[in-house]
Amino acid sequence: MKTRQIGPFEVSAISLGCMNLSHAYGTPPSAEQGERVLLAALDAGVTMFDTAALYGFGANETLVGRVLKKHRNQFTLASKGGMAGVQFDDGIKRVIDGRPETIRKNCEDSLRRLQTEVIDLYYLHRWDKKVPIEDSVGAMSDLVRAGKVQALGLSEVSAATLRKAHAVHPISAVQTEYSLWTRNPEIAVLDACKELGTAFVAFSPVARGFLCDALQDVSTLDAKDIRRSMPRFAPDAYAANLKLLAPYKALAQEAGCTPAQLALAWLLHKAPHIVPIPGTTSVDHLHEDLAAADVKLSPELIAKVEDLINQQTVTGHRYSAQSASEVDTETF
Repeated sequence: MKTRQIGPFEVSAISLGCMNLSHAYGTPPSAEQGERVLLAALDAGVTMFDTAALYGFGANETLVGRVLKKHRNQFTLASKGGMAGVQFDDGIKRVIDGRPETIRKNCEDSLRRLQTEVIDLYYLHRWDKKVPIEDSVGAMSDLVRAGKVQALGLSEVSAATLRKAHAVHPISAVQTEYSLWTRNPEIAVLDACKELGTAFVAFSPVARGFLCDALQDVSTLDAKDIRRSMPRFAPDAYAANLKLLAPYKALAQEAGCTPAQLALAWLLHKAPHIVPIPGTTSVDHLHEDLAAADVKLSPELIAKVEDLINQQTVTGHRYSAQSASEVDTETF
Protein backbone atom coordinates (compact mmCIF):
# COMPACT_ATOMS: atom_id res chain seq x y z
CA MET A 1 0.00 0.00 0.00
CA LYS A 2 1.30 3.46 -0.93
CA THR A 3 1.54 5.91 1.95
CA ARG A 4 0.96 9.58 2.73
CA GLN A 5 1.86 11.80 5.67
CA ILE A 6 -0.46 13.10 8.40
CA GLY A 7 1.50 15.08 10.95
CA PRO A 8 4.06 12.66 12.43
CA PHE A 9 2.29 9.62 10.98
CA GLU A 10 2.88 7.77 7.74
CA VAL A 11 -0.49 6.24 6.80
CA SER A 12 -1.92 4.23 3.95
CA ALA A 13 -2.81 6.48 1.03
CA ILE A 14 -6.35 5.13 1.26
CA SER A 15 -7.43 4.57 4.84
CA LEU A 16 -10.68 3.39 6.41
CA GLY A 17 -13.61 5.41 7.65
CA CYS A 18 -15.33 3.20 10.21
CA MET A 19 -18.59 5.14 10.65
CA ASN A 20 -20.93 2.98 8.59
CA LEU A 21 -20.03 -0.12 10.56
CA SER A 22 -22.17 1.37 13.34
CA HIS A 23 -23.95 4.52 12.19
CA ALA A 24 -25.83 6.66 9.70
CA TYR A 25 -26.90 4.36 6.86
CA GLY A 26 -29.78 2.45 8.43
CA THR A 27 -29.35 -0.85 10.24
CA PRO A 28 -25.62 -1.44 10.69
CA PRO A 29 -23.98 -4.76 9.93
CA SER A 30 -23.48 -7.32 12.69
CA ALA A 31 -20.53 -6.96 15.03
CA GLU A 32 -19.07 -10.08 13.42
CA GLN A 33 -19.22 -8.49 9.96
CA GLY A 34 -17.72 -5.28 11.32
CA GLU A 35 -14.87 -7.31 12.76
CA ARG A 36 -14.30 -9.02 9.41
CA VAL A 37 -14.04 -5.67 7.62
CA LEU A 38 -11.67 -4.17 10.19
CA LEU A 39 -9.32 -7.16 10.19
CA ALA A 40 -9.42 -7.45 6.40
CA ALA A 41 -8.42 -3.79 6.17
CA LEU A 42 -5.52 -4.34 8.54
CA ASP A 43 -4.41 -7.41 6.56
CA ALA A 44 -4.63 -5.43 3.30
CA GLY A 45 -2.26 -2.73 4.55
CA VAL A 46 -4.61 -0.06 5.88
CA THR A 47 -2.73 1.84 8.56
CA MET A 48 -5.25 4.47 9.66
CA PHE A 49 -8.69 3.79 11.10
CA ASP A 50 -11.04 6.73 11.61
CA THR A 51 -13.84 6.65 14.17
CA ALA A 52 -15.65 9.10 16.50
CA ALA A 53 -17.51 9.31 19.79
CA LEU A 54 -20.67 10.11 17.82
CA TYR A 55 -20.73 7.00 15.63
CA GLY A 56 -23.32 4.66 17.06
CA PHE A 57 -23.16 6.83 20.21
CA GLY A 58 -19.96 5.07 21.25
CA ALA A 59 -20.63 1.70 19.60
CA ASN A 60 -18.13 2.28 16.78
CA GLU A 61 -15.27 3.15 19.11
CA THR A 62 -16.16 0.10 21.21
CA LEU A 63 -16.03 -2.12 18.11
CA VAL A 64 -12.74 -0.66 16.89
CA GLY A 65 -11.20 -0.94 20.35
CA ARG A 66 -12.27 -4.54 20.89
CA VAL A 67 -11.21 -5.78 17.45
CA LEU A 68 -7.96 -3.88 16.96
CA LYS A 69 -6.47 -3.57 20.46
CA LYS A 70 -4.21 -6.59 19.86
CA HIS A 71 -2.78 -4.82 16.80
CA ARG A 72 -2.52 -1.33 18.29
CA ASN A 73 1.10 -0.78 17.25
CA GLN A 74 0.31 -1.47 13.58
CA PHE A 75 -1.87 1.54 12.76
CA THR A 76 -2.70 5.19 13.38
CA LEU A 77 -5.89 5.57 15.43
CA ALA A 78 -8.05 8.63 14.72
CA SER A 79 -11.14 9.65 16.64
CA LYS A 80 -13.20 12.76 17.27
CA GLY A 81 -14.80 14.64 20.15
CA GLY A 82 -16.87 17.76 20.57
CA MET A 83 -19.97 16.07 19.12
CA ALA A 84 -21.45 13.05 20.83
CA GLY A 85 -24.63 11.35 21.94
CA VAL A 86 -26.13 12.76 25.13
CA GLN A 87 -28.84 10.99 27.13
CA PHE A 88 -32.06 13.01 27.50
CA ASP A 89 -35.41 11.95 28.96
CA ASP A 90 -36.68 11.13 25.46
CA GLY A 91 -33.57 9.27 24.30
CA ILE A 92 -30.02 9.84 23.11
CA LYS A 93 -29.51 12.90 20.92
CA ARG A 94 -26.56 14.33 19.04
CA VAL A 95 -25.07 17.39 20.74
CA ILE A 96 -22.30 19.70 19.49
CA ASP A 97 -20.35 20.92 22.52
CA GLY A 98 -16.86 22.36 22.20
CA ARG A 99 -16.41 23.55 25.77
CA PRO A 100 -13.03 22.55 27.22
CA GLU A 101 -14.58 20.44 29.99
CA THR A 102 -16.68 18.53 27.44
CA ILE A 103 -13.71 17.89 25.19
CA ARG A 104 -11.76 16.48 28.13
CA LYS A 105 -14.66 14.18 29.05
CA ASN A 106 -15.19 13.08 25.43
CA CYS A 107 -11.53 12.14 25.19
CA GLU A 108 -11.56 10.13 28.42
CA ASP A 109 -14.68 8.29 27.28
CA SER A 110 -13.11 7.56 23.90
CA LEU A 111 -9.87 6.27 25.44
CA ARG A 112 -11.89 3.86 27.57
CA ARG A 113 -14.00 2.58 24.67
CA LEU A 114 -10.99 2.30 22.36
CA GLN A 115 -9.05 0.41 25.04
CA THR A 116 -5.94 2.47 24.44
CA GLU A 117 -3.76 4.86 26.41
CA VAL A 118 -3.38 7.36 23.58
CA ILE A 119 -5.35 8.49 20.50
CA ASP A 120 -2.92 9.24 17.68
CA LEU A 121 -5.03 11.83 15.85
CA TYR A 122 -7.84 13.56 17.75
CA TYR A 123 -10.27 15.81 15.89
CA LEU A 124 -12.78 18.41 16.94
CA HIS A 125 -15.75 16.82 15.16
CA ARG A 126 -17.58 20.13 14.72
CA TRP A 127 -16.65 23.64 15.70
CA ASP A 128 -19.13 24.70 18.38
CA LYS A 129 -19.77 28.25 17.23
CA LYS A 130 -20.74 29.29 20.77
CA VAL A 131 -17.14 28.61 21.86
CA PRO A 132 -14.09 30.36 20.35
CA ILE A 133 -12.12 27.86 18.30
CA GLU A 134 -9.03 28.92 20.24
CA ASP A 135 -10.64 27.70 23.50
CA SER A 136 -11.58 24.29 22.08
CA VAL A 137 -8.18 23.76 20.49
CA GLY A 138 -6.49 24.98 23.67
CA ALA A 139 -8.25 22.22 25.59
CA MET A 140 -7.20 19.70 22.93
CA SER A 141 -3.58 20.89 23.20
CA ASP A 142 -3.78 20.16 26.94
CA LEU A 143 -4.61 16.57 25.99
CA VAL A 144 -1.44 16.45 23.89
CA ARG A 145 0.64 17.72 26.80
CA ALA A 146 -1.00 15.12 29.06
CA GLY A 147 0.04 12.35 26.66
CA LYS A 148 -3.52 11.29 25.90
CA VAL A 149 -3.43 12.53 22.30
CA GLN A 150 -0.52 12.80 19.88
CA ALA A 151 -1.77 15.11 17.11
CA LEU A 152 -4.80 17.34 16.53
CA GLY A 153 -7.32 17.66 13.72
CA LEU A 154 -10.45 19.63 12.83
CA SER A 155 -13.52 18.54 10.88
CA GLU A 156 -15.71 20.62 8.55
CA VAL A 157 -13.95 23.96 9.09
CA SER A 158 -13.08 26.89 6.84
CA ALA A 159 -9.60 28.10 5.97
CA ALA A 160 -10.04 31.05 8.35
CA THR A 161 -10.95 28.80 11.28
CA LEU A 162 -8.07 26.47 10.47
CA ARG A 163 -5.63 29.38 10.61
CA LYS A 164 -6.97 30.54 13.99
CA ALA A 165 -6.70 27.03 15.39
CA HIS A 166 -3.24 26.45 13.94
CA ALA A 167 -1.99 29.56 15.72
CA VAL A 168 -2.88 27.87 19.04
CA HIS A 169 -1.50 24.41 18.25
CA PRO A 170 -0.33 22.75 15.01
CA ILE A 171 -3.26 21.14 13.19
CA SER A 172 -2.13 17.91 11.56
CA ALA A 173 -5.32 17.20 9.60
CA VAL A 174 -8.55 18.73 8.41
CA GLN A 175 -11.33 16.28 7.63
CA THR A 176 -14.11 17.40 5.32
CA GLU A 177 -16.37 15.88 2.69
CA TYR A 178 -14.60 15.94 -0.67
CA SER A 179 -15.46 14.12 -3.86
CA LEU A 180 -16.23 14.90 -7.48
CA TRP A 181 -19.71 16.02 -6.48
CA THR A 182 -18.63 18.00 -3.38
CA ARG A 183 -15.89 20.40 -4.44
CA ASN A 184 -16.19 22.96 -1.63
CA PRO A 185 -12.67 22.30 -0.27
CA GLU A 186 -11.29 23.69 -3.53
CA ILE A 187 -12.55 27.17 -2.57
CA ALA A 188 -9.91 27.77 0.12
CA VAL A 189 -9.28 25.11 2.77
CA LEU A 190 -7.39 22.67 0.54
CA ASP A 191 -4.82 25.36 -0.29
CA ALA A 192 -4.68 26.50 3.35
CA CYS A 193 -3.85 22.93 4.36
CA LYS A 194 -1.04 22.77 1.82
CA GLU A 195 0.38 26.07 3.05
CA LEU A 196 0.31 25.03 6.72
CA GLY A 197 1.55 21.46 6.20
CA THR A 198 -1.83 20.07 7.24
CA ALA A 199 -3.11 16.87 5.66
CA PHE A 200 -6.57 16.91 4.12
CA VAL A 201 -8.63 13.81 4.99
CA ALA A 202 -11.50 13.35 2.53
CA PHE A 203 -14.61 11.70 3.91
CA SER A 204 -17.50 10.46 1.74
CA PRO A 205 -15.06 10.24 -1.20
CA VAL A 206 -17.46 8.12 -3.26
CA ALA A 207 -20.36 10.53 -2.63
CA ARG A 208 -22.22 8.38 -0.11
CA GLY A 209 -22.51 5.56 -2.64
CA PHE A 210 -23.46 7.61 -5.67
CA LEU A 211 -20.08 7.34 -7.37
CA CYS A 212 -19.93 3.56 -6.88
CA ASP A 213 -23.24 3.18 -8.72
CA ALA A 214 -24.57 1.63 -5.50
CA LEU A 215 -27.94 3.34 -5.31
CA GLN A 216 -30.46 3.54 -8.13
CA ASP A 217 -33.69 4.03 -6.18
CA VAL A 218 -33.72 6.35 -3.16
CA SER A 219 -37.10 5.00 -2.10
CA THR A 220 -35.29 1.86 -0.93
CA LEU A 221 -33.26 3.76 1.66
CA ASP A 222 -33.80 2.74 5.27
CA ALA A 223 -36.01 5.13 7.23
CA LYS A 224 -33.04 6.06 9.45
CA ASP A 225 -30.57 6.52 6.58
CA ILE A 226 -29.07 10.03 6.83
CA ARG A 227 -29.25 10.41 3.05
CA ARG A 228 -33.03 10.79 3.34
CA SER A 229 -32.45 14.30 4.77
CA MET A 230 -29.88 15.31 2.15
CA PRO A 231 -31.18 17.44 -0.74
CA ARG A 232 -29.14 15.59 -3.39
CA PHE A 233 -30.93 12.37 -2.47
CA ALA A 234 -34.44 13.83 -2.67
CA PRO A 235 -36.31 11.92 -5.43
CA ASP A 236 -36.36 14.66 -8.07
CA ALA A 237 -32.78 15.79 -7.44
CA TYR A 238 -31.48 12.25 -7.41
CA ALA A 239 -33.25 11.44 -10.66
CA ALA A 240 -31.41 14.36 -12.24
CA ASN A 241 -28.10 13.27 -10.72
CA LEU A 242 -28.54 9.71 -12.00
CA LYS A 243 -28.24 11.07 -15.55
CA LEU A 244 -24.56 11.70 -14.80
CA LEU A 245 -23.86 8.07 -13.98
CA ALA A 246 -23.85 6.50 -17.44
CA PRO A 247 -21.21 8.88 -18.85
CA TYR A 248 -19.29 8.62 -15.58
CA LYS A 249 -19.22 4.81 -15.78
CA ALA A 250 -18.00 5.13 -19.36
CA LEU A 251 -15.07 7.23 -18.13
CA ALA A 252 -14.28 4.60 -15.49
CA GLN A 253 -14.23 1.99 -18.23
CA GLU A 254 -11.91 4.22 -20.23
CA ALA A 255 -9.62 4.43 -17.19
CA GLY A 256 -9.70 0.66 -16.78
CA CYS A 257 -11.19 0.74 -13.30
CA THR A 258 -14.51 0.62 -11.45
CA PRO A 259 -16.58 3.77 -10.77
CA ALA A 260 -15.58 3.73 -7.09
CA GLN A 261 -11.91 3.39 -7.99
CA LEU A 262 -12.15 6.32 -10.38
CA ALA A 263 -13.57 8.53 -7.62
CA LEU A 264 -10.78 7.58 -5.21
CA ALA A 265 -7.99 7.75 -7.78
CA TRP A 266 -9.19 11.24 -8.76
CA LEU A 267 -8.71 12.40 -5.16
CA LEU A 268 -5.25 10.87 -4.94
CA HIS A 269 -4.26 12.63 -8.16
CA LYS A 270 -5.52 16.03 -6.95
CA ALA A 271 -2.79 16.61 -4.35
CA PRO A 272 -0.27 14.59 -2.34
CA HIS A 273 -1.62 15.83 1.00
CA ILE A 274 -5.08 14.29 0.44
CA VAL A 275 -5.97 11.01 2.20
CA PRO A 276 -9.39 9.54 1.28
CA ILE A 277 -11.18 7.48 3.93
CA PRO A 278 -13.93 5.50 2.20
CA GLY A 279 -16.16 3.38 4.40
CA THR A 280 -17.74 0.05 3.62
CA THR A 281 -19.50 -2.89 5.22
CA SER A 282 -18.19 -5.32 2.57
CA VAL A 283 -14.77 -6.98 2.43
CA ASP A 284 -15.03 -7.22 -1.36
CA HIS A 285 -15.77 -3.51 -1.67
CA LEU A 286 -12.92 -2.78 0.74
CA HIS A 287 -10.44 -4.53 -1.54
CA GLU A 288 -11.93 -2.75 -4.56
CA ASP A 289 -11.47 0.63 -2.87
CA LEU A 290 -7.89 -0.03 -1.81
CA ALA A 291 -6.91 -1.06 -5.34
CA ALA A 292 -7.66 2.52 -6.43
CA ALA A 293 -4.25 3.50 -5.06
CA ASP A 294 -2.69 1.82 -8.11
CA VAL A 295 -4.99 3.41 -10.73
CA LYS A 296 -3.23 5.88 -13.04
CA LEU A 297 -5.28 8.69 -14.58
CA SER A 298 -4.19 10.84 -17.50
CA PRO A 299 -4.59 14.64 -17.29
CA GLU A 300 -7.07 14.36 -20.18
CA LEU A 301 -9.27 11.87 -18.34
CA ILE A 302 -9.13 13.93 -15.16
CA ALA A 303 -10.34 16.95 -17.13
CA LYS A 304 -13.20 14.93 -18.61
CA VAL A 305 -14.42 13.62 -15.27
CA GLU A 306 -14.18 17.06 -13.64
CA ASP A 307 -16.17 18.61 -16.47
CA LEU A 308 -18.84 15.93 -16.09
CA ILE A 309 -19.35 16.03 -12.31
CA ASN A 310 -18.87 19.27 -10.42
CA GLN A 311 -20.80 21.85 -8.41
CA GLN A 312 -22.55 23.17 -11.53
CA THR A 313 -23.74 19.81 -12.86
CA VAL A 314 -24.88 18.21 -9.58
CA THR A 315 -28.45 18.94 -8.45
CA GLY A 316 -29.11 19.79 -4.80
CA HIS A 317 -27.10 21.02 -1.81
CA ARG A 318 -24.99 18.52 0.10
CA TYR A 319 -26.67 19.24 3.45
CA SER A 320 -30.08 20.35 4.68
CA ALA A 321 -30.32 23.89 6.03
CA GLN A 322 -30.02 22.60 9.60
CA SER A 323 -26.94 20.48 8.92
CA ALA A 324 -25.36 23.27 6.86
CA SER A 325 -25.73 25.62 9.82
CA GLU A 326 -23.66 23.24 11.95
CA VAL A 327 -20.55 23.30 9.75
CA ASP A 328 -18.05 26.01 8.98
CA THR A 329 -16.98 25.03 5.47
CA GLU A 330 -16.89 27.48 2.59
CA THR A 331 -19.75 27.23 0.08
CA PHE A 332 -20.06 28.11 -3.57
